[in-house]
Amino acid sequence: SIMDKVPTIYDVIVIGGGASGMMAGAISGAKGKKVLILEKNKDLGEKLKISGGGRCNITNAEKDIRKFLANYGNAEQFLYSSFSKFSSKNTFDFFENLGLPLVVQARQRAFPNTEKAHDVYKVLVNALKSANVEIKTSGKVTKILSNKDDITGVVAGEKIYKAKSYILATGGVSHPETGSTGDGFRWLKDLGHKVLNPTPTIVPLAVSDEWIKSLAGVSMSFMKITFYVDGVKKFMKKGKILFTHFGLSGPLILNSAKTVADLLHTGIVTATIDAFPDTDLGSLEKRIINVFDINKNKMLKNVFDQIAPEGTSFAILSLVSVDPDKKVHSVTKEERKEIVQILKSLPVNISGLMGFDRAVVADGGVSLDEIDTKTMRSKLYNNLYITGDLLHINRPSGGYSLQLCWTTGYVAGENA
Repeated sequence: SIMDKVPTIYDVIVIGGGASGMMAGAISGAKGKKVLILEKNKDLGEKLKISGGGRCNITNAEKDIRKFLANYGNAEQFLYSSFSKFSSKNTFDFFENLGLPLVVQARQRAFPNTEKAHDVYKVLVNALKSANVEIKTSGKVTKILSNKDDITGVVAGEKIYKAKSYILATGGVSHPETGSTGDGFRWLKDLGHKVLNPTPTIVPLAVSDEWIKSLAGVSMSFMKITFYVDGVKKFMKKGKILFTHFGLSGPLILNSAKTVADLLHTGIVTATIDAFPDTDLGSLEKRIINVFDINKNKMLKNVFDQIAPEGTSFAILSLVSVDPDKKVHSVTKEERKEIVQILKSLPVNISGLMGFDRAVVADGGVSLDEIDTKTMRSKLYNNLYITGDLLHINRPSGGYSLQLCWTTGYVAGENA
């Protein structure tokens, strides 16, 4: 009959079933609204499941909202009202009430105590089920329909879906293998929103090590640098490294920054520099023994420039526990081995990417002056809400990125 052809009118359609979309759907559904989530992947939460190296850095445990928001650069002033509704403390309560306790680790990063991102996904799916949210996976939206004031429908597959309100939660462009290919940015541009490009990530690395900063202007022409996350080796590169007053630069470093940016989201990033990549420990030790034999009665500090790469001796000597005024002939075998070890693995602590406010990892998206950040509603369309990585906000590592998804998802879900 003709009645079968009348489309269901939902209260809320959420486009995108990632972190912020799942939160938005769960909150709207819990208020008794008829909610549909359209997700183009076969499953919800694909990026969430791999986030934080599969451990899911769910938020940061900083309780002071002012201090928390200071991490979002220029977006800080826009975010007070939304964070007063749903802060990091609310995130703890929300997940603990769903039966998922959180644990706080280094730098106040919070994880599910199981350290499994999959568990975060599971409790959100359960929350959606208990709120009777309808989920359509493999539901790739191809078009958003609008008149000048409102969104009037979305096209997915061969069907048009209609709702009173729409929440756009498709995420940005990081990890395109999980489906975030920038669809949301394209639709928002078509709808007349101003979408800012991400800050380029071919940038130097900021470090916290004084020995590196003391070498500003010096370069090491043939080095090997190896990057680690929480002590686990991730990747290495060989080439020229330039030391600066804030950290490391040079082509080798600039081209590593994008990868390091991703790693910063998964844990604490450190690196080691091998100053003699083509010389093994034994051969390097033999070279040092030769230098020591010729200079038996000199102080270590006065012969160290014959051992360390040019221009680096005073800085590298500061990393060694041996007294620099010690006579070479009284340097012990253990101390000599320590010098060899240091030269093969100079310690580096990566604090972030340069040119970004506070170790920012990504930005790009809709300009916040086009969003009512109390509700996450678009200022251009009465019934469109925009969340998560679609917003142009500096997103530092350490749980701040997902907290932005939870907060904006919650606020959009409440208001839609």
